[in-house]
Amino acid sequence: MHESQVIHHNHQMELLDSSKLEMSPETSFFLQPIFTHGLSCSLHLALLLVLLITWACHKTKVRNRETGRIGVSNTAVLYYRQTLFCCLIVFAFNLVLSVLNFFFWYKNDNFDEIVIAVDFVIKTVAWGALCVYLYSRLSSSGEQDFPRFLRIWCWAYSFVCCSCLVIDFVLYRKHVFLPIIYLISDIGSTLSGLFFCYVGFSASNEAKRVLLEEPLLSSDYRESNSYECYKNTPYSKAGFFSIVTFSWMSTLIAVGYKKTLGLEDLPLLSSHDSVYGTFPTFRKNLESVCSDDLSRVTTIKLVKALIYSTWKGILSSAIFAFFYTCASYVGPFLIDVFVEYLNGQESFKNEGYILTVAFLSGKLVECLAQRHWMFRFQQVGVRFQSMLVAMIYAKGLTLSCQSKEGRTSGEIINLMTVDAARIGEFCWYMHDPWMAVLQVTLALVVLYRSVGIASLSAFAATVLMMLANLPLGSLQEKFQRKLMESKDTRMKATTEILKNMRILKLQAWEMKFLSRVIEIRNTETGWLKKFLFSSGMTRFLFSSAPTFIAMVTFGTCILIGIPLDSGKILAALATFRILQQPISNLPDTISMIAQTKVSLDRIASFLCLQEIQSDVVERLPRGSSDTAIEIVDGNFSWDLSSPVPTLQNININIIHGFRVAVCGTVGSGKSSLLSCILGEVSKLSGTLKMCGTKAYVAQSPWIQGGKIEENVLFGKEMDREKYEKILEACSLKRDLEILPFGDQTVIGERGINLSGGQKQRVQIARALYQDADIYILDDPFSAVDAHTGSHLFKECLLGLLSSKTVLYVTHQLEFLPDADLILVMKDGKITQSGKYNDILNSGTDFMELVGAHREALSAINSLERKPTFRETSTTAKETDSLSAFGLEEEVENKDVQKEDDNRGPKGQLVQEEEREKGKVGFEVYWKYITTAYGGALVPFILLLHVLFQVFQIGSNYWMALAAPVSATTEPPVGSFTLLLVYVALAIASSFCNMARTMLVFVAGYKTATTLFNKLHVCFFRAPMSFFDSTPSGRILNRASTDQSAVDMSIPITVAGVAFCLIQLLANIAVMSQIAWQVFLVFIPVVAACIWYQRYYSESARELSRLVGTCEAPVIQHFSETISGSMTIRSFDQEARFQDTNMKLIDRYSKPKLYSTAAMEWLCFRLDMLSSITFAFSLVFLISFPNAISAPEGIAGLAVTYGFNLNMLQAQLIWTLCNMENKIISVERIFQYTNIPSEPPLVIEENRPDCSWPSYGEVHIQDLQVRYAPHLPLVLRGLTCTFNAGVKTGIVGRTGSGKSTLVQTLFRLIEPTTGQILIDGIGISLTGLHDLRSRLSIIPQDPTMFQGTVRSNLDPLEEYTDEQIWEALAMCQLGDEVRKKEGRLDSIVTENGENWSMGQRQLVCLGRVLLKKSRILVLDEATASVDTATDNIIQQTLKQHFSECTVITIAHRITSILDSDMVLVLSQGLIEEYDSPNRLLKNKSSSLAQLVAEYSRRSNSGFEA
Repeated sequence: MHESQVIHHNHQMELLDSSKLEMSPETSFFLQPIFTHGLSCSLHLALLLVLLITWACHKTKVRNRETGRIGVSNTAVLYYRQTLFCCLIVFAFNLVLSVLNFFFWYKNDNFDEIVIAVDFVIKTVAWGALCVYLYSRLSSSGEQDFPRFLRIWCWAYSFVCCSCLVIDFVLYRKHVFLPIIYLISDIGSTLSGLFFCYVGFSASNEAKRVLLEEPLLSSDYRESNSYECYKNTPYSKAGFFSIVTFSWMSTLIAVGYKKTLGLEDLPLLSSHDSVYGTFPTFRKNLESVCSDDLSRVTTIKLVKALIYSTWKGILSSAIFAFFYTCASYVGPFLIDVFVEYLNGQESFKNEGYILTVAFLSGKLVECLAQRHWMFRFQQVGVRFQSMLVAMIYAKGLTLSCQSKEGRTSGEIINLMTVDAARIGEFCWYMHDPWMAVLQVTLALVVLYRSVGIASLSAFAATVLMMLANLPLGSLQEKFQRKLMESKDTRMKATTEILKNMRILKLQAWEMKFLSRVIEIRNTETGWLKKFLFSSGMTRFLFSSAPTFIAMVTFGTCILIGIPLDSGKILAALATFRILQQPISNLPDTISMIAQTKVSLDRIASFLCLQEIQSDVVERLPRGSSDTAIEIVDGNFSWDLSSPVPTLQNININIIHGFRVAVCGTVGSGKSSLLSCILGEVSKLSGTLKMCGTKAYVAQSPWIQGGKIEENVLFGKEMDREKYEKILEACSLKRDLEILPFGDQTVIGERGINLSGGQKQRVQIARALYQDADIYILDDPFSAVDAHTGSHLFKECLLGLLSSKTVLYVTHQLEFLPDADLILVMKDGKITQSGKYNDILNSGTDFMELVGAHREALSAINSLERKPTFRETSTTAKETDSLSAFGLEEEVENKDVQKEDDNRGPKGQLVQEEEREKGKVGFEVYWKYITTAYGGALVPFILLLHVLFQVFQIGSNYWMALAAPVSATTEPPVGSFTLLLVYVALAIASSFCNMARTMLVFVAGYKTATTLFNKLHVCFFRAPMSFFDSTPSGRILNRASTDQSAVDMSIPITVAGVAFCLIQLLANIAVMSQIAWQVFLVFIPVVAACIWYQRYYSESARELSRLVGTCEAPVIQHFSETISGSMTIRSFDQEARFQDTNMKLIDRYSKPKLYSTAAMEWLCFRLDMLSSITFAFSLVFLISFPNAISAPEGIAGLAVTYGFNLNMLQAQLIWTLCNMENKIISVERIFQYTNIPSEPPLVIEENRPDCSWPSYGEVHIQDLQVRYAPHLPLVLRGLTCTFNAGVKTGIVGRTGSGKSTLVQTLFRLIEPTTGQILIDGIGISLTGLHDLRSRLSIIPQDPTMFQGTVRSNLDPLEEYTDEQIWEALAMCQLGDEVRKKEGRLDSIVTENGENWSMGQRQLVCLGRVLLKKSRILVLDEATASVDTATDNIIQQTLKQHFSECTVITIAHRITSILDSDMVLVLSQGLIEEYDSPNRLLKNKSSSLAQLVAEYSRRSNSGFEA
């Protein structure tokens, strides 16, 4: 044998020497090196010639070149630099080969070799010239595009190189051996040629994209932040090696290791990842698949659009997934051969080392492919989520009112936070279905090679297990759908509660509404429990699948007599272990498919909702008509299904420059008329034309969170002169002086730190700043005091808007005489129209309103003598003094204020969201795992997993030990015994697995329920200051996204860390059976892994926290947008708001994407380190076979476990990091379980009598109040007494502290110093519910909740239907409710949107009529009703609260003058407190000046 091998070797050497370049006569000339290298030489000569001509032409043109040039894409720059770098490498490569070949040619005078040598020289010169050419273009002219000739040459060069390589292999098969230098040259040239083809093709596409994009990008757009995403980013600038190894993330991770990462440290997103780049493509694709009709969106069409928009990312991740799957089966395929080698059956020399190289190569390919597969699909997931969120936002901005009634903002927020996120997460499972098929196919190939025909039984068992998924999948889809519906209901209720928390606390209803949320949550947790336990059963079933398949396979082998040796068994076991992944992942995949389908269905159904009709208003070109607004025979309806239109037979013609007033009783259709002009109400018939731009002021002020200046500018550029003029006209100057930061003061959510009047004036200023042609004002004066209303009317409507078209609704008839046209409305129709004097006697509807107004004036006249009043109202001097504001302050008060402001602490109300920094503390983990049953289940879970591992390893150990070494060896035990023991151990491990899984879900469910209850109790019991300074988006984020993580993923993640650690230790224990020396490498490798993990964790932790804090602004902005969508549309600001939303989405996507990249950066390095351990183990086994003490079967088993070592090691670190990232959701929930609580609801030892307050006397003593420790005082030392049974009116300029006093009375704000006593009992000593439930209030903002009329009037269910009907009759709503189909059970939509503002105010009146408290507070209770209704309300209050203490805050003078006492506040101090008669006698008093102003404008108007 040895002799024959020597002869064969010598024969090969002879062939090598004799046929180096001498071809046999049969060899075609085209296969000879002289031809291919001659062709290559010609090609490079052609390149040199073209480069020379191009250089000459370039020199002649450069002098005439214009300095300006079109911008070049950053991606093109990257391609260009990569090409230049690669050219340098190819030049150096050819230079080295030329030198080596010179020495080779020197010894041979063959003509062929001379040609080849010349080819090497020409190539070296050509590549050097190309490097110089490319560098000169880059450095001198800055050109970075690829010339067409160069792209053509690259394709030709690549073709020639590939041909040379193919010829080399053909000659090799013919036993013609070429010098190794030629083979190296051909391989290097082929790789460079393919690279240049790729670069040429990509650069060509990029050039086309830039040419298409450049004209579309205006200078404004390039200067905007949205264009920044197209700048250089680390990922787009990264080279090949950097991308492969994720080194482009190293800089960011290094920064994060040195300091706490902030958003400013994160690089910008590339255009492919930014929503600015992806959303337009997605929308275009969606419109394409829906035939330009987005109302026809279906789930399939939505999926198609998503795939079309991200197909490149999906395809690249699929390619990597394919390579990963194939590489993962290299080990099982070769393990049988490896075991034979260990048994001494060596097929060829150095077979062991070659097997080691094969194992290691497969492992490296597997690691690389897996890392890039996972990064690419997560990248696609981020794009999916950002595109869907942008689409949902865009849809929400255009929803019709009817659609909004069916979908609350809470439901839509769920679509953004849960459904869009879930579709993004689905990318984890996107390739699993086809990968499972591929993995099963590869497994069957390996099994067939090992166990032959028995592999068919394995296939049958696999198919059986997969078919079991069908019923389980449909069951999980059902549970998931129900779970999401319950979550929607809960989020809807939570959103509504957060919006109206102030009224809930004022009425002492918060705990009742908390119980409602808990009740909804109980329904949700019922479905959650079913979903979790069905998932647990599914996990058990499919984690046991490999064992089941192994039993079937080995059983079949025994039955049909296929011999089982240790090599075949280990190959089968290794295959089953890999097969475990697709089978055990299958339930998760099916569950995720079910969840994703539900989410896609929900989003698709939302996108199909009806939008506002785009053809309601016919827009005429500006200046094309004298008519500003024209409606002819208009019929409009909010609800298209309603038989009675909301507005009927509307005919109006408004000329440019007209002031048009709209008046009518509550519910007559005034606001609906304005809405229809804005295009918000669906048009049934008729025409509506508008000429000019428009601005709108809503009845309920809509204020954005942000600075006051930003609210006024509303997207416009700052014009300081115009800005100051508008602030003066809107009486905002003085308010801004009081505010701690002036117009830079950050307004809380919904303008929470501004009074109602201030909010109204801010939105009037916003409208004025737009400088529109048409102004539409919906009752703009209801929320401001009498003097401010007069000032606004004179300075704004009669001043700044004197040349504009103004259409305004008002209940205050003193603003009507100055109108050019008055429209009187009743029951949705215009019953009268004309000037004031013309319609005064032409109908009864207007006369009813005027009569009520005159009745109110007569009440004033009865309080003082008319001559004095007339004199006061006509004195020029005193009228002028009112312009500075009638409530004059004494000099001492001003001094006190300035002094207080200087000394008091200042700070913005809304602060940046607090996020923890540094490592997540052990306390968080400990609190989490001990929340359920004090952590009693944790030891049992760990014990069961240890037993599971012991039984699983034991079963494999048994098969490897008890099976014969080869087919010819006598087996130690019988086949039946072999299988029986294996089955027993496998069943034991499966039951341990089931018990462990169920306990994990029990503990997770209990923990989620406990944390939910703690979170909600804490924020329901939080003081109002918390809600004032905390945007609701932050709370909703915790109640939605973080709670969802606690419900579904965190229990599995936390348990997974322990399970991975136990499994890794078990694998090492098995490997140490054959070679304890592996620890010599394993210990330092583990140390390196731990260092990498800690190095990475500093950045990853902060990135995860940034993901949490950056999601809340997206929710917050969307919530604001939905509530103010009508205002946004009226100003035509949709594009700006969508741009803001896209910026916020990118702000959220940045930390999310970089967090993913950081994870892959770590995992790549861990994979490489674990591959070192595996390689060392194999090399040790091969190099020192005598050192192995274990049997060959056990050695083979150890190697099979070694296949998974890198995976387990990486999985442990990955799971650990993932747990650190996920546990931040728990940390964020714990943050809100530690917020300060309000004082106790009930103090048992200080509970007042049931009859308290029996008199109703309120004594205020030295009361000082501020909203937060860092804000200035609002009330600055009030002392007064409201006597029992006395009606006290409180007046004062907007922001003087009226509403603050009321909030202090109800203990929404605790006094800084001083106290309030009711009937001699200090309110600070009683429980909050004992106090608030004994007081009644009609608040400034009328609030209704989604539900029914009954639930709105009596949420605590304390009264009978008869009592409710009686209250409705007293508040003038009885007839209105009887008209509705459900009567007391008729539906009230979110925020009471299907009721007018005035009707909502009357419902609030009905609540206090039911409650009948001794103390009643009216905070602008009649601001939104007409004068006639106001008179009725006042009479009702007189009749039913005659013996009660009534505290009235009102801007209507008639409401105040009916009081027994009047308290005048100014900047937190008492200016006047006396009876109205005494105050009116003093003509210099503030009240007298207010009354004079009111009477003057009521009698003579403002232009008299």
